[in-house]
Amino acid sequence: MTKKEYMERNIGMTFDFIRQMVDKPEILDTITNGAELDFIDKDLPFKTKGQGKKKIARYKVEHVFEPIKS
Repeated sequence: MTKKEYMERNIGMTFDFIRQMVDKPEILDTITNGAELDFIDKDLPFKTKGQGKKKIARYKVEHVFEPIKS
């Protein structure tokens, strides 16, 4: 995947996430104040090591955004 394709995919997922938040505002309760959002593709593994004290709210992307508990 090129940098441009990666960027376009992330922008698309961000807008999809915003649409879902408008439809289901309770999803905002799953995000800690000041947390960074991390969208995880349903087919790609992710790692949690090496993040330090950074607050991250992860969401697995399938057809809807599903919170991932760390």
